[in-house]
Amino acid sequence: MAATTEEDEQERTGESESAPAPARRPRGRGRLATAVSVFGELLITAGLILGLFVAYSLWWTNVIADREAKKQGNRVRDHWEAKGPGALNTKDGIGFLHVPTMSGGEILVTKGTNSKTLNHGVAGYYTKPIKSALPQDEKGNFSLAAHRDGHGAKFHKIDKIDEGDPIVFETRDKWYVYKVYKTLPETSKYNVRVLDPVPKESGAKKADRYITLTTCTPVFTSKYRYVVWGKLERIEKVDNERTPPPELD
Repeated sequence: MAATTEEDEQERTGESESAPAPARRPRGRGRLATAVSVFGELLITAGLILGLFVAYSLWWTNVIADREAKKQGNRVRDHWEAKGPGALNTKDGIGFLHVPTMSGGEILVTKGTNSKTLNHGVAGYYTKPIKSALPQDEKGNFSLAAHRDGHGAKFHKIDKIDEGDPIVFETRDKWYVYKVYKTLPETSKYNVRVLDPVPKESGAKKADRYITLTTCTPVFTSKYRYVVWGKLERIEKVDNERTPPPELD
């Protein structure tokens, strides 16, 4: 192995001394990069929180509401079995709405249309601003509301209902069979005339036995109201097997 010469040492030293110093990052640019990084992380966090909130609003509230509605509906049917045919009203609900073109399942109907009531995954009949008639009344408008998204979303597919479609309301001892004759895809949420005993906006001209379904529209907003009107076609008595009318087959 050869010894290191003085010239070699000088050459190495010269190379070391002539090597350029590493470039320094401007202080301002480093702060900007840090700020951008922090802002990006905040956006990601906010996105995750928003995603969880949407999942809660549109999915988990449905799960909770459906559980509560099923529990409440079971109490109604248990009450019917225990008491047999009789008065329409019960403690937990007055009956079940069936709309084949909107949903394959039954919808429990209770008193009132405030958020606390509808958040339980049910439909409610109006007590204000216009008091709803009930199905057994000789004349009037049985007017209902339910959520279109979240909290059970029982009227989510209301836009699937067409003129001529059946709407059936089941009580302890009767089936009330209505036929849809008019839909209104959009109207002001302050338009209470759609709930009138004779809903003239639907084309009705005289007192009869009507049913009205209302919910928010467009989906995921509460800007307007979607309305469906039906008219009573017939009433069938409930038999011992609770055989549904042919409209529900």
